[in-house]
Amino acid sequence: MKKNLLTLLLAVAVVATASAEWKIAGDKIRTTWAENLDPNNVLAEYPRPQLERNEWMNLNGLWSYAVTDLTAAKPTTFDGQILVPFAIESALSGVQKRVTKDDILWYERTFTLPSSWNGKRVMLNFGAVDWSCDVYLNDILVGNHTGGYAPFSLDITAALTKGEQRLVVRVWDPTDSVHNPVGKQRLNPSGIWYTAVSGIWQTVWLEPVAKTNHIEGITTDCDIVRGELYVDAATANSNGTLQIEVLDGDKSLYTTKVLPGVRATLPIKDAKLWTPDTPHLYTLKLSLIEKGKVVDSANSYAALRQFSVERDAMGHKRMTLNGAPIFMYGPLDQGWWPDGLYTAPTDEALLSDVILTKELGFNTIRKHIKVEPARWYYHCDQQGIIVWQDMPCLALYNGNSKGGMWGRNNIGGGSDSPATREEKNRYYKEWAEIMDALRFFPSIGVWVPFNEAWGQFDTETVAEWTAANDPTRLINAASGGNLRLCGDILDIHNYPAPSMPFHSSEYVVVLGEYGGIGYPIKEHLWWNKRNWGYIQFNNTDEVTDEYVKYATMLKQFIPQGMAAAIYTQTTDVEGEVNGFVTYDRKVVKMDKAKVKAINTEIINLLK
Repeated sequence: MKKNLLTLLLAVAVVATASAEWKIAGDKIRTTWAENLDPNNVLAEYPRPQLERNEWMNLNGLWSYAVTDLTAAKPTTFDGQILVPFAIESALSGVQKRVTKDDILWYERTFTLPSSWNGKRVMLNFGAVDWSCDVYLNDILVGNHTGGYAPFSLDITAALTKGEQRLVVRVWDPTDSVHNPVGKQRLNPSGIWYTAVSGIWQTVWLEPVAKTNHIEGITTDCDIVRGELYVDAATANSNGTLQIEVLDGDKSLYTTKVLPGVRATLPIKDAKLWTPDTPHLYTLKLSLIEKGKVVDSANSYAALRQFSVERDAMGHKRMTLNGAPIFMYGPLDQGWWPDGLYTAPTDEALLSDVILTKELGFNTIRKHIKVEPARWYYHCDQQGIIVWQDMPCLALYNGNSKGGMWGRNNIGGGSDSPATREEKNRYYKEWAEIMDALRFFPSIGVWVPFNEAWGQFDTETVAEWTAANDPTRLINAASGGNLRLCGDILDIHNYPAPSMPFHSSEYVVVLGEYGGIGYPIKEHLWWNKRNWGYIQFNNTDEVTDEYVKYATMLKQFIPQGMAAAIYTQTTDVEGEVNGFVTYDRKVVKMDKAKVKAINTEIINLLK
């Protein structure tokens, strides 16, 4: 009893010491979730809801870090501690330090595996690391990865030793000084370009799997007419048999067995279809069986829904969900945080933006040139939000002397960015990894490869490639231009008021961005210099009235063929003050009831 008490007291002392060594860096605004963050319990939820195992180890928390020059070997001493998974430039990292193309960012920590993992293979999983990283375990290089937005996993079993394990991650991130996919990150942020994000920015975790074989991934599809759900589960090799069970709540509906690599068909009688109003999800239980024994198991979920394009009675192309026309209406969502930058301080915070979107009466979110952790898409699946997923743009953009020219709202106008073959290959590699990681999530309805000529190249080819890679979603090839006759959608941008400068009988026409109504609230600003909004007002009533005025204008365009509208934007971001809510998420700046009322009216025009 005394020994157990002493162990407990020592553990408490270690936790207290760790907490004392970490504090939020800087003096900028922050969210309430960040203010209450426990560094010993950071993003504790299982990070991969589409394939969830019961046994795992979260490696989030305090790691040692150092910044060296490009040629330096692994440091023998470190600069201090960094809170993973927050980027080194963020306040929540506890560091808030800028790194450049001339720097290497090092991470180090130790861990000890449970004895129950003996005899199993151990997988090391990264949600995302920006941009290029090498991973070492016990001084052995166990793997590497390039690209800042896709998850990756490494089998580290062969490098394990007895007792304590030492993990080192080496990261190089040039941000916008090299033409990689970076989205809105800039080494010198200003205007609509934001603070850079380097290094580990999503959860790192370990999990044991069977020594012989394990389930690696899952994708689903469906036929809503036949009432059939299709499941493709990938395994490490072709051994064994996969058993897949579908449940509605606690009620088992159907069970089947297939060989690895074979598509499973699960009939669903009286299927409940997924919609924003009724986001029904079915539970999936997967078991990998060898010689009559379950060697691996995981939980997942699925939805029956279908996105397509149909022509209405007036000859307009409309987006449809489950065969019914739907007006997709929602905010442009950048997914940035004043304290965590790319990374929400907690899962509750991540969910809060989705909940706010629903409370405002929207049915769609355009995730703007950023990719979120898997749990964000899981929240959209659960809450009933259709997602337009952008590809983070190359660091070649309109207005840069090295970029192409923007032919705004002009079909065939503008010119490509002069991306090299190497830069195009990086784009395709990362877009493929992003799509592979996200295609599981039923809420994603539209892929958006390019935005406003920012790093845009070979649009027709990219659109064709994207559609071939996932034929179950719609393709918005170039949101806001340069517009090319490819994909499914022609996307107009117009600020601040909505507009419909052209019609098309062959493509869906959408308003991919409009609005940008600014309302700066002094105590909730990222910086004190001029803040950005296309127009600005000084109180809730004024900004709400302007929003309602613009939304009402959409009524004249919808009968003319407009099929969707995206308002800028969910939150303020750094110098932009045109969000429904302040950057610190503490003040909703519009009358939610009035916004919801007009939004519901707009969406109902196509019901």
